[in-house]
Amino acid sequence: MLVSLGAWLQVFFSMEVGPRATQMAQRVASSVSITRSALIYAPPSVRPTLLLDLATKESLRVQPREANDRYEPLPHSNYWNRVSAEIRKRLGPHTLVAWTVNTSPGIWVSFEIDNDRYWLVFDRDQLGLRAGFEWVGWAATALLLALIGSAISVRFVNRPLAQLAQVARQMARGETPSPLPERGPREIRDMNIAFNRMARDLRQTEADREIMLAGISHDLRTPLARMRLEIEMSDVSDDTRQAIDEDLAQIDHTIGQLMEYARPAGAIPTQGVDLSRVLQDLFERERTHTESLGGYLSASIPPGLSARIATHDLKRVVSNLIENARRYGRSPNDGKAHIHLSAKVEGDTVIIEISDQGVGIAHEDIDRLLRPFSRGELARTGGSGAGLGLSIVERLLGQVGGRFKLISRPVGGLTARIELPRSRA
Repeated sequence: MLVSLGAWLQVFFSMEVGPRATQMAQRVASSVSITRSALIYAPPSVRPTLLLDLATKESLRVQPREANDRYEPLPHSNYWNRVSAEIRKRLGPHTLVAWTVNTSPGIWVSFEIDNDRYWLVFDRDQLGLRAGFEWVGWAATALLLALIGSAISVRFVNRPLAQLAQVARQMARGETPSPLPERGPREIRDMNIAFNRMARDLRQTEADREIMLAGISHDLRTPLARMRLEIEMSDVSDDTRQAIDEDLAQIDHTIGQLMEYARPAGAIPTQGVDLSRVLQDLFERERTHTESLGGYLSASIPPGLSARIATHDLKRVVSNLIENARRYGRSPNDGKAHIHLSAKVEGDTVIIEISDQGVGIAHEDIDRLLRPFSRGELARTGGSGAGLGLSIVERLLGQVGGRFKLISRPVGGLTARIELPRSRA
């Protein structure tokens, strides 16, 4: 728009050169004719006074033209060429038009009275092509209006994109997005219609998946319970009964992981949640369970930690990581799980870490373990599972703007690191 405005001004001034040149040439010719007539018909005694009045009141100086005068022609430009041509057209082809005479600046035009030759000198400011302050004001006004118009146009274009970004963030957090308006320009309307259809399809897919997994869980757990009862009542040996019971427990655990993975995240609270209290309550519960399994769980949780995450989701995340540490983080020295839960603040981030003293995992396996249904090597994963625990953690944290990292320590063991944006309680 700025280039268009500049081109428009250039065209306007180019079109104005011709009329302005003709107008200035007509003014010069009229002034020369009037001055020449006044000098012809004025008595000799009055001529000095007349010349003084012309110089003081009209800024017109009349000087004798000498044969040895040195003059410089007008600048070679479209405007001054037209002015010079129009002056000669009106006053005669022998008329001289000079830029300077004897190094004296001005617009010098020659004329004759009988056999005497003279110069009529004009100030350059009177005849030059000047836009004037009014044209600067008009140009500034046009520029301002152009910028306002472009800002309004960009605003109308960016508003649908901002709405699209907002509902996309809602979908990323697992929320039900607000439907986009299906109106406006054809391209924006088609994009909003397609996005709304995609959002409906995703919600329907999520609902179908939850119903399917709920049905699978119900249909599988019922025969599992019946199989447990039949095994308890059968005449098999205790070792066989225990082995079968462990297999059934593993199947039940896998079903639980599938249901946990399919369960949607809770709504993000509008204010920060007291993480210290939630972690302390979770620690007391998990410590008892860990000790009952022969392991150890310690914690260092300072007060006053807060972040915007649903309490139930935080418990799901930390419980999953503690369960992983209990299953796969047993120390190679005594075969027991030594787990430490810690929390701290670094800048605007709340950091929660769950560390164990197991054998750790290879650095190149970390990214693979975060994918659904991926499991580590036998050295790390002596038990079995569906490989969904870490995927559940990463999905729940991603919906609240958090991050999840696995850090394998050089001295042995693995640290699961949770990073959440800090907020006020």
